[in-house]
Amino acid sequence: MRAFLLAALLLGAAAAWAADVFDFIPAGGRTLMAKALEGRPGADEVRALLSGKRTREDWLAYLRGHSKAIPGLQRLKEKELLTLADYLSFNMPLPAGKIPASPAQANWEKLLPPDGRDFALQYCQGCHIITVVVTQDRSKDAWLGTLGKPSHVQIKLTRGEREALASYLVLNAAIPIDDVPEELRAGGATY
Repeated sequence: MRAFLLAALLLGAAAAWAADVFDFIPAGGRTLMAKALEGRPGADEVRALLSGKRTREDWLAYLRGHSKAIPGLQRLKEKELLTLADYLSFNMPLPAGKIPASPAQANWEKLLPPDGRDFALQYCQGCHIITVVVTQDRSKDAWLGTLGKPSHVQIKLTRGEREALASYLVLNAAIPIDDVPEELRAGGATY
């Protein structure tokens, strides 16, 4: 019994470390959307948000214009609003069957599609340390070029998901190496 408790304690500590070690990577749109909806805005407002189709620029204007109706948006910084608008441009509208009948009861972290940060953490680390990705300052075309190389084409992402990942990285990568935890620093690794 003691061994079981010790194993559970160690697994819990490892999970907490894993969750915390990547906090230096900016939140993606899925997380930002869940955060914005924590304030439980009106169901009609949520449905309008989940069923809209707009460009990133139009979403940004929409989010700014609806910050009183969706109070959680007021807590987001400008870069986070842009990241959220970018995410929405790739992922909305949700299919009608995925829009919850009772938005106040929804588990947004599970209901919403993955974002660029999710893709980076899930797929990029399969071959190299995440630092190689998040410290790069590259254009969207450069990211898409890398994702189109033979070493990356086997990654199971759709074209739209690759675009969303590249767009997230343009907005949120180029993290200074000094902001990366020492245990994750790659010694000069690059593409």
